[in-house]
Amino acid sequence: MTKDSGRKDVARMRVSTSWPLVLCVVLVLFGVVKAGPVGAGPLDIQGAPQALVCSACHGFAGQSRSSTMPILAGIAPWYFKKAIADYAAGKRTSPEMEPYAKMVMQAGVDDIAAYFAAQARTPSPVKLDPAAVERGKAAAVQCTLCHGVSGKGDAAKGVPDLTGQSPGYLRNQMLLFKADRRSPGDEQLKAVKALMRTIPDEQLADLAAYWSSVR
Repeated sequence: MTKDSGRKDVARMRVSTSWPLVLCVVLVLFGVVKAGPVGAGPLDIQGAPQALVCSACHGFAGQSRSSTMPILAGIAPWYFKKAIADYAAGKRTSPEMEPYAKMVMQAGVDDIAAYFAAQARTPSPVKLDPAAVERGKAAAVQCTLCHGVSGKGDAAKGVPDLTGQSPGYLRNQMLLFKADRRSPGDEQLKAVKALMRTIPDEQLADLAAYWSSVR
């Protein structure tokens, strides 16, 4: 066999093996072969792509597994938007959250708020001390004046849902209220801050455990 004939055989083999692939591409391009239906994925929901910026800390779809990071899944849109606006404006001081809040404002806060609100909340997986839960339940009556007996809050009064939330986050927020380090000067929060100053620090942990346990 000569070199020229060998080259021709190789070329024929390449053509014979590649033409079916070329034909398939052409058929697909011209619509002769139709692709099967593709189901919607988790990122096809409106607001989901923009919400990915939150997932690094708050978990995918806002399902935080951390004790200190709040769960965003199921959060009321009005509360999410207020929190983001306050962080972005520096009213709710947080060097970590402020730049992300500004990103959310630019990406479309309404869509992101609606996305998180539509996610069914998976209660915090953090293991709770049963004794702390019982102590918190006994002390929780002081919280029900605003958050209701169920702890689900009151949107008309700007009171958020406490239930199933990360216990470390709840405790940290109560401590911030007590020290007037969360949203200083916010008239809407004067009552809760005054209440927090009457509660011993150790009882705040019990209250956080109880509300985290409520479903």
